[in-house]
Amino acid sequence: MNIQTIGVIGCGLMGSGIVEVAAKSGFDVIVGELNQEFLDTGMARIHKSLERAQSKGKLTEKEASAALARMSGTIKSEDFAPADLVIEAVTEDLELKQRIFSRLDQVTQPDVILASNTSSISIAAIAAATNRPDKVLGMHFFNPVPVMALLELVRGSLTSDETLATAQAFGERLGKTTVVAKDSPGFIVNRLLIPYIVDAIGLYEAGLASKEDIDAGVKLGLAHPMGPLTLADLVGLDTTLAVADVLYEEYGEPRFKAPPLLRQMVTAGLLGRKSGRGFYDYRQG
Repeated sequence: MNIQTIGVIGCGLMGSGIVEVAAKSGFDVIVGELNQEFLDTGMARIHKSLERAQSKGKLTEKEASAALARMSGTIKSEDFAPADLVIEAVTEDLELKQRIFSRLDQVTQPDVILASNTSSISIAAIAAATNRPDKVLGMHFFNPVPVMALLELVRGSLTSDETLATAQAFGERLGKTTVVAKDSPGFIVNRLLIPYIVDAIGLYEAGLASKEDIDAGVKLGLAHPMGPLTLADLVGLDTTLAVADVLYEEYGEPRFKAPPLLRQMVTAGLLGRKSGRGFYDYRQG
């Protein structure tokens, strides 16, 4: 399938990153949000990211202007009718995703691929809201999307070979390395990542070490680019909690159970970088 126009539902941290990468790769991109305020905020985030790339010499002014010219925003679902591929990038809420996919099933052409950026939710459950389960798959990007090289493709039980091949080719055009996972909660990366972060939060919650020493120990002792608590702040503590809950509900294993501290922080609005505070304070930039 020849893909040129991409639709992205959601212009938050992940959605805006997907929009930016797709536009820089030469695709026309339609990005949708719930309302104009959210859309304006997301587009401003993309502008800032492109400006930052220019200042670092990673992008010329001409390239940035061309990428911006390929983007258009909307708050109307029917505006996704011209899309050849639509990627949903909203919060980890199955009912919300099903409503979105049901609507996309109505407004897009029958051969259009519908993908979810979900980090843990069943692709089969999302696909069940459509009349094209063979055209539905997971396309799990990683934050920050313009920097992270991986694209995790998740094949649902009814995802066709053609759909998967098209998604792999699309990932290559974005400059991403693709890996393929079966439709199992957490897929590859988060099934390994969540127990690691959960253990680190539990270590900190028990008072066995400071957050700085936990992160420094992992960075210097295991040669990781950042420690687990810094990583949790980057991922978003709300996202981390949502994925942990999905995994624990599915498998019932203690290693996936969210520590009370994580749930308390999310309830308090301490979500990490996205809110300005998490395990660390980012309000001074």
